[in-house]
Amino acid sequence: MLDCITLSLSIFPLVIFILSSLRSLLISSFPHRHPPWLLCRPASVLTLKMRMITFFLFGLTVHVVFFVSIFDIYFTSPLVHGMTPQVTPLAPPASRLVLVVGDGLRADSLFTLLPNGSSRAPYLRSVIEQRGTWGVSHTRVPTESRPGHVALIAGFYEDVSAVAKGWKENPVEFDSVFNESRHTWCWGSPDILPMFAKGASGDHVYTHTYPAQEEDFASTDASRLDSWVFTQVKSFFQSAKSNSSLRESLLEDKNVFFLHLLGIDTNGHAHRPMSQEYLENIALVDTGVAELVSIVEDFFGYDGRTAYVFTSDHGMTNWGSHGAGHPSETLTPLVVWGAGVQSAHRVTEPQPYNDGYLQDWKLEHLRRVDVNQGDIAPLMASLIGVPIPVNSVGLLPLLYLNNSEQFKAESMYANAIQVLEQFKVKMTQKKETTLSFLFTPYQLLTESKQAEFIHKARILIQLEKYGDAISLCRSLISHALEGLVYYHTYDRFFLGCSVVLGFVGWTSYVVLVILKTHASLDRHPSLLKQIPSHTLARLCMCVTAAITVFLLIQRSPVTYYIYCLLPVPVWYSVLKESGTLTDLIRSAPSLPLWKCFGYFLLVALGIELLVVSFFHRAMLTVGLAVLSLWPFLSGLYGKSKFRSVSWFLGCLCLAAFPLMPVVGREPNIHLVTCAGLLTLFTSACYLWSSRRRAPLHFSDRQQFVAQMLHVAVCAYVPSLTHSSLQQKQGLPLLNQIVSWTTLASSMLVPLLSSTRLFHRLLSIFLSLTATYLLLSTGSEALFPPVLSWLMFVWINIEQEAMLAQGVSGRQELSTIDFSANIDITKIRQLKLDDIRRSYFFVFFIITAFFGTGNIASINSFDPASVYCFLTVFNPFIMGGLMMWKVIIPFIIVMCTFETIQVATQLSSRSLFLIVLVISDLMALHFFFLVQDYGSWLDIGTSISHYVIVMSMTIFLMLLSVVTHIFTSQRLILWRRTKMHFP
Repeated sequence: MLDCITLSLSIFPLVIFILSSLRSLLISSFPHRHPPWLLCRPASVLTLKMRMITFFLFGLTVHVVFFVSIFDIYFTSPLVHGMTPQVTPLAPPASRLVLVVGDGLRADSLFTLLPNGSSRAPYLRSVIEQRGTWGVSHTRVPTESRPGHVALIAGFYEDVSAVAKGWKENPVEFDSVFNESRHTWCWGSPDILPMFAKGASGDHVYTHTYPAQEEDFASTDASRLDSWVFTQVKSFFQSAKSNSSLRESLLEDKNVFFLHLLGIDTNGHAHRPMSQEYLENIALVDTGVAELVSIVEDFFGYDGRTAYVFTSDHGMTNWGSHGAGHPSETLTPLVVWGAGVQSAHRVTEPQPYNDGYLQDWKLEHLRRVDVNQGDIAPLMASLIGVPIPVNSVGLLPLLYLNNSEQFKAESMYANAIQVLEQFKVKMTQKKETTLSFLFTPYQLLTESKQAEFIHKARILIQLEKYGDAISLCRSLISHALEGLVYYHTYDRFFLGCSVVLGFVGWTSYVVLVILKTHASLDRHPSLLKQIPSHTLARLCMCVTAAITVFLLIQRSPVTYYIYCLLPVPVWYSVLKESGTLTDLIRSAPSLPLWKCFGYFLLVALGIELLVVSFFHRAMLTVGLAVLSLWPFLSGLYGKSKFRSVSWFLGCLCLAAFPLMPVVGREPNIHLVTCAGLLTLFTSACYLWSSRRRAPLHFSDRQQFVAQMLHVAVCAYVPSLTHSSLQQKQGLPLLNQIVSWTTLASSMLVPLLSSTRLFHRLLSIFLSLTATYLLLSTGSEALFPPVLSWLMFVWINIEQEAMLAQGVSGRQELSTIDFSANIDITKIRQLKLDDIRRSYFFVFFIITAFFGTGNIASINSFDPASVYCFLTVFNPFIMGGLMMWKVIIPFIIVMCTFETIQVATQLSSRSLFLIVLVISDLMALHFFFLVQDYGSWLDIGTSISHYVIVMSMTIFLMLLSVVTHIFTSQRLILWRRTKMHFP
């Protein structure tokens, strides 16, 4: 879910940069927004506006390319098409297959015995002990329903481009066991079944689904979803007895019956996997499977030609989520029995598993056969004699088969040729788009070695050396899979170098822009009239032509042109500003070099701390502890003891949140109520203490009272909702109305308040906190009040820092109005301390990201957070609400930064450029940390970190526009009596 949301942010950059450009253009319309040394004739002002717009559009292009590059380099589809289906030439052992998937079922939940020694799934336990083969199916990240079912039924691990469609549609068409079958009948969830029907060639896949509204986490009993499936299957076979055409279709071979049971997953989300509801649902499924087998065998006259597969798509954590790589999510049960399946095999020697589960489950006496989830598709195809799905990367688990050695060898040979076909197509595609003298084939599987493998395997089968043939085929599959990865990542280094070159060039250009337009350097008189070198322009044109010709010859995709050509204009812009470097060198003797070096060293260490905090949230605690000492180290404590102590305590209180567990927290609604009371208390204290310095208009006073009452209501609604759901009475309609109304009005209500600095900030705080309370289930509800307290202190203490720097003309905070124009004479140049302000901002933004959760991990967010709004499963709405919960602390920090820009008399563009450099350096760091080795969780995490930082850079531009409007604009719904402030 979260991956889909993160990717969806890539839609916004175009709007974001255009809005940023318009905002800068509007601000630049007032001459007083420019530094005094830039003031000149109107024509020069117009030129400056055009340069500003050009800069933002240039930045738009660069960041969009950098953002998209990671998807083109790492998230391209691994699927290829044009392969010939492979099938075993021998007769299959089964005529039909029944696949039952218990969505969200953990392996330990099924296999663990009850305290009295009995099983909660007695039928499946008897199958394991007497007439079937069992094991653990190891899933891969993301452990979600769609990727799990694709691995089970199609044999490959989800095409990553599916994240753009929320795992619900087919971004790339793929083959599946259902597609290769003669007929497939499916019953279950509307989220899963349609994608296999859409992906099938022809109309032989029939789906029967219940309405999506039935997937309600607040349901009195979600197991009714599974009861519905079993009832429908029973009715189906009953009606087939009197329907001759249906009966004729059912009696054909190569048929598949698929039962998708969502009740277990839904109960796990709603009540947790250790709940009575979840465990009783397992017992219901076991009873249903026993009855299903009886019905199927009776219909087909006990002909012994039916194979059964029972498994799960993913597991679930103890706190009711899934998506990541915890063993409780990746270990799922697999039980196979029936036609062509090896019966229970008793063992006396220790088995090659050291996880301790055999002893825990009391199954050490029965052979355990673990598989990767993608291996189940070849197994099902082999049992009923259909071609293995052409996109499958699964390895046929022979220990599940009860057939001749010849059948096993032929099946493994078909499996090997099927995987090799994918390799050959991939190799051909890459060979056709690479110059012959630059093409480097995969050495372990060249064309001659492919032919040698195939010939040798066929000879071994003909000589009836089936064991040797099977070993050779396994080796061929291993090499082919490695070769697929080799060719899939063939251009990765080349593209990565191009992106890094552009990255470094862009960051260098922004630094030069900061030095040129916002720093006090000794400037050469002809600097503003500098003419670009014609030699430099010609050189860049030649480089562009050479790159274009090279890519044309190789028939490279369009995106390759973008990644390779973008660094050219970027570095042209850098080299064109070489005069700024000359100015910097000329100004060096007058600069405090040791102080500059110290600042840059501290910022570099600070950036490293932020990078590490993505992996270890506790580093934010370390950072906040260090920041808490700033007033004491900088000498501010002697000038403002109260504010310094407040800063110290605020940092330490905020430092507690990154130490709290990200996942596994039990709901504590009492803390949500406490957060509401804390919000009301701090708001009342501020209004009481500031009644003389900043008097309120009567209508403003009414609004604040109304907002505080609203916060009180929102603090009570989660408690009421939680109680109602616990009693299985569903989500109260009134609670739902209050929640959605609060969400809809959260961005409008503050616009009705006064634009006086602290009055507007208080209104924003109350409005956003009300929404945050509705999205909270425990201690995270305290985060916005504590963060807001620290931000309030930051605004005040920056005033003291300005005074300590000797900046004249400091304005009293209580008299500042966001909507007022800034006096031209008060705009100042950048100082070294402004680097510290920008770093503080980036640090607090990262703290807002990871303070109460880990946005890089899908299962960091509890679905119960959105139960005040809806309980019916809807990934996009639920994901959107969780994303808004993440954004609320963002807005609080952004509004604070906007306030500091106004209070410290700086143009918003100057500080934002420093923030841009810091965030881009972090993004470059994460680009180097992206990996395509190790566990799937490590790979996914490394990619998501880069995406988050790039999204943050772009997203901050949107928020800068939103917060500017949020703080400076006011909606007038009725005329008010004019009031003059003292």
